Amino acid sequence: MGMGGVGFVPIQGTADLSRIEAPVTVKAYLLCAFAAFGGVFFGYDTGWMGGVVIMPYFVSMYTGVPYNYETSEPKNFSLPSPTVSLMTSILSCGTFFGSLIAGDLADFVGRRTTIIYGCLVFAMGCILQIASTNQLVLFVMGRLIAGLGVGFISAVIILYMSEIAPRKVRGALVSGYQFCITLGILLANCVTYSTSGRSDSGSYRIPIAIQFLWALILGIGLYLLPESPRYHVQKGKLDLAAKDLALVRGQAVDSEYIKDELAEIVANHEYEMQMIPQTSYIGSWMACFQGSIRKGNSNLRRTLLGAGMQMCQQLTGINFIFYFGPVFFNQIKNGPNPFQTTLVTTLVNVLSTPISFWTIEKFGRRLLIIIGAVGMIIAQYIVAILGVTAGKEHADGSHNEAAIKAMIAFICINIFSFATTWGPVGWVIVGESFPLPIRSRGVGISTASNWFWNCIIGTITPFMVGNDQGGLGSNVFFVWGSLCFLSLAFAYFLVPEMKGLSLEQIDQMMEEVEPRRSRGWVATTTFAAEMGHLRPEKGNYMVSPHLPGQVQEFPEGGASQRFREELPGYNQAYFPR
Repeated sequence: MGMGGVGFVPIQGTADLSRIEAPVTVKAYLLCAFAAFGGVFFGYDTGWMGGVVIMPYFVSMYTGVPYNYETSEPKNFSLPSPTVSLMTSILSCGTFFGSLIAGDLADFVGRRTTIIYGCLVFAMGCILQIASTNQLVLFVMGRLIAGLGVGFISAVIILYMSEIAPRKVRGALVSGYQFCITLGILLANCVTYSTSGRSDSGSYRIPIAIQFLWALILGIGLYLLPESPRYHVQKGKLDLAAKDLALVRGQAVDSEYIKDELAEIVANHEYEMQMIPQTSYIGSWMACFQGSIRKGNSNLRRTLLGAGMQMCQQLTGINFIFYFGPVFFNQIKNGPNPFQTTLVTTLVNVLSTPISFWTIEKFGRRLLIIIGAVGMIIAQYIVAILGVTAGKEHADGSHNEAAIKAMIAFICINIFSFATTWGPVGWVIVGESFPLPIRSRGVGISTASNWFWNCIIGTITPFMVGNDQGGLGSNVFFVWGSLCFLSLAFAYFLVPEMKGLSLEQIDQMMEEVEPRRSRGWVATTTFAAEMGHLRPEKGNYMVSPHLPGQVQEFPEGGASQRFREELPGYNQAYFPR
């Protein structure tokens, strides 16, 4: 049966806030943990590209300059900055468009199917990159197509995980996506480190080819997992939604828990459909930008929250370290091995991220990113100051070894500050911010924002730090540290606390309080109660807004004044007062 139209009889739920979701099971953890594996795509590509662009064989292949592996000559042996910029940033260009396309596909064919499509597109891009020898156009085209696939995966994985994860541990489970990103970076650095000394095409083809394994694992795994129950509610297929929900919650399909949670999802969707009426295809995208920026729950405010969160996450400069870390460390004459140093920084990233699994549910999203921004500001300014004082290059081209070690230590502290806060929380906030009617497109726009700024950073950074261009060196950390002030202000003024709330309760919270007071907000009613989708039991009403007269009244309860007054088209005479 269709949703939201005349003739739809609401399913029955509960007014008991403790029963709007089934108890957390091991199965829910496992489902989300596997879905988070999609982060490996993002992380692995970030990691291998930074290592490949300084491999002697790869540099020689694209520059035509011969390299002596015995004497490691010539010393200043690297790709031109424009080439590095193009190779690095073009993937982000593909992911930008892939994220937007995924916003459509996720609503048309489902969350799970879109991710599988992404795996196939990604594999096609990998084939083109492997086939390239010294053809820059072919390599760049492969990067662009692979980027489309990564865009599909990165946008919809967050959507899928947020919709199936239990509310009490949703932050921790979605943080698993960021952990998989860090794991992907670590794996890539291990592979590029082991192949960097090869004098044949295996030096770069092996790191690229390993990505086929990630596509195979995720594609087959998602084929076996259930679809998001909220997708089927959106399509009006409540029988399939109930089956999906039973699978992800580990309950029988006729369980009261499943009935109550499904009723809550349905009631929320009905309410949102009244607020966000379905229009044309263009109108469905424009709906993401409707409303006032001053109203906490307006679509425009939510879109700015999601897109701004991803922008601020990228402007922390974290991907400078993982994209261009080997290039940066390679500029330090007589310094540590750039591959080994990058491996250390990546290991810090991987080991730090799991801390967020506990802190994000203990302290909440908002406090975490405020603390994280402060930590990154301090660490990056110290790195920059050391770089222009004690760590400055001497007249003979050498560096102060102790200062270089201190810089690397504070770079690791900066990574720790990011990995435990902005890294995971950025994705969690995006998955939680949007109402169901625009959720897929909102998440798509937010993820596209991530890749847009990723592309900008990937394009301009080689020109900022390249020896043949800007030559900023460690001064670039003044830039990233200053941009972290923007992230701090954004977190304080615009990011609400969503810890422990269902996706439906987040809608209510964003409507009723401003971000700075959101931590103290507590739900007082369910959407099933507000919309009259209640079982005939003491304290409940069951109201059918679309079928006048279909009312069963039970004296202790009723729809709230807010809904009676604000819902257009609902016959107020049938809401008990």
